[in-house]
Amino acid sequence: MARRSSRRLVVPDAHHGVDQFKAQVMRQQGVEAPEGRPDLIKYAVAQSLGIPLSPSNNGNLTTEQAGKIGGQIGGAMVREMIKMAQQQLAQRRP
Repeated sequence: MARRSSRRLVVPDAHHGVDQFKAQVMRQQGVEAPEGRPDLIKYAVAQSLGIPLSPSNNGNLTTEQAGKIGGQIGGAMVREMIKMAQQQLAQRRP
C-alpha cells in the first residue's frame, strides 16, 4: 500500500515561519521571493527553471516539472536543516 503524504504542519500556525525559512534558504541559492511575500517562492523557483507555474491551473505541468520545483526547494531546506543540526551538536560537545 502506498504511503499517503500529509501537507499539514504539526504546528498549524507555523506556515508563516516555514515560508520565511523557504525564502531564506532559496535566497542563499540565488532565488529571491517577491518582496514581503515569502509564500510565493515556488513561483520564483519555477521561473528560474523556466517552468510555467501559475497560481491557478497547472494541469499542463508534467510530473518531472513539478518535481524539479519542489525538489529544489525541499532539497535545499533539508541540507540547511542538517547543517543547522550539525552546528548545534558541535556547540554541545565539551
